[in-house]
Amino acid sequence: MPAADLVTLVIFAGLVLLITPILGAYIHRVMEGERTVLSPVLRPVERAIYRVCGIDETAEQDWKGYAASVLVMAVVAIVVGYVVLRLQNVLPLNPNSATPQSPDLAFNTSVSFETNTNWQNYSGETGASYLSQMLILAVRNFTSAATGMAVAIALVRGLTRRSAKTLGNFWVDLTRGILYILLPISVVIAVFFVWQGMPQTLNAPAAATTLQGTQQTIALGPIASQEVIKELGNNGGGFLNANSAHPFENPTPLTNFVEMLLMFAVPFSLTYTFGRYAGNQRQGWAIFGAMAAVFLVGAVVAMHSQAGGNPLFPTTVNQALGSMEGVDTRFGSGIGALFAAITTSTSTGAINSWHDSFQPIAGLVPLFNIELGEITPGGIGAGLYGMLVIGAILSVFIAGLMVGRTPEFLGKKVEAYEMKMSMLVVLVLGASILGFTALATATTQGQAGPLNAGPHGFSEILYAYSSQTGNNGSAFGGLSGNTPFYNITGAFAMLIGRYGMIIPILALAGSMAGKRRVAASLGTFPTTGVLFSVLVVGVIIIVGALTFFPALALGPIVEQLLQNAGKVF
Repeated sequence: MPAADLVTLVIFAGLVLLITPILGAYIHRVMEGERTVLSPVLRPVERAIYRVCGIDETAEQDWKGYAASVLVMAVVAIVVGYVVLRLQNVLPLNPNSATPQSPDLAFNTSVSFETNTNWQNYSGETGASYLSQMLILAVRNFTSAATGMAVAIALVRGLTRRSAKTLGNFWVDLTRGILYILLPISVVIAVFFVWQGMPQTLNAPAAATTLQGTQQTIALGPIASQEVIKELGNNGGGFLNANSAHPFENPTPLTNFVEMLLMFAVPFSLTYTFGRYAGNQRQGWAIFGAMAAVFLVGAVVAMHSQAGGNPLFPTTVNQALGSMEGVDTRFGSGIGALFAAITTSTSTGAINSWHDSFQPIAGLVPLFNIELGEITPGGIGAGLYGMLVIGAILSVFIAGLMVGRTPEFLGKKVEAYEMKMSMLVVLVLGASILGFTALATATTQGQAGPLNAGPHGFSEILYAYSSQTGNNGSAFGGLSGNTPFYNITGAFAMLIGRYGMIIPILALAGSMAGKRRVAASLGTFPTTGVLFSVLVVGVIIIVGALTFFPALALGPIVEQLLQNAGKVF
């Protein structure tokens, strides 16, 4: 791996470590309604929103009420999004002459942006009007991200409150997440992006004459404002089809670095917020450490694999530059692999290089990141609640079995009901990914999708359903996904991956909230040290490997072995 790429990784990790306690403490104050530096300006706006919407900010909800609010929000948003996408050709602000999306594509797109997946089976610059981009897609980038953060905070309250019946108020948490956290950061960084060269305009696409004398249409639009929340909210949907490989979405190496920081800013900061709620900051740092360890190993593996180049072309240039197929030459193979590891360790789904062109092992890393549940650090909010359930709750359960006593987490006993809810969260991920992949590989409609034959074609299908179930949204590439089969099955995969996890997680939170804390004893497994972080990492890897290793063996692993033997497809 080139030294410059390694230095970039070290600087990036250092800045994430610096941001985490600052932003994490701020998030805690915001979500608990405490005064912040922005309160004099935003508190009157917040009160006005509650008055207009008829929200009583002092009234809290139990887990069922909280879950019902999440589902109501989802249903309304999906229906409205579907209608706008179907009628965008007759609605205003359509200077790019976008045609109405087909029924199955509109359904897939509306579900995609509501579930924070942002999977796109259409070309960004031609498939959506400016109105659809701003009113439906960009707005969802805020609301879906804030929903994930709200659910995470609700779970944390359930784990840390003593004998409580409520988890907070979803509508208040949603409002505060957008108003105090996502919106201010987005405004500041959007201005920075415009300064760096991103367009922010309502003008129609520009026409240009190339040096060859042909006409070219250059897509424009309100790109900068959507780009920032795309990364900050771990959404990933590109205004343009090339996503962050397009110079209008990612003009310079500086914007590339800032985009990577935006993806990690809130997910890692929420671990510090968790420590604040728990009353013991070491709890948060233990989760942070587990997340960071898995991410760093994957990032180094991907960067090293890409930097080594393709062994079938052992040329001097290949060895010096690494594997450059599908890679943005402005950033290089190593940084492209780092971006891929970051975007799939979160649920962002943005790309600045083509994962389909990666070396097989480098391509395995983003695929496995998603299949772990995107908890290292995961999507905004979703990473924390996934880690606390898949990692922490399962880890203390295993530790409890080792010492022969009822497991405890934060002084509360983890009993049969909590384990049932935890296992639902674990099983729903594997059932959706593997189930839909099996269906696609066994049907004519599914087999028509992959561009490539052999294990690489299987990886294209596996990645598609992993990305959609994991609410990531990045595409491996090479899959013709805009068909009724893939649009409809993909939409259901996204719904299962989002709400099939949120509902049992809120049920678990409600159960834990009502429990009394028990005093620690000699048999209590400590959850604040390195040993706990190591156990969490072990549980995550083992659960992921046992669930997905057979599928990965049929895809990128066997492809790498065959490539090393000189076999290509």
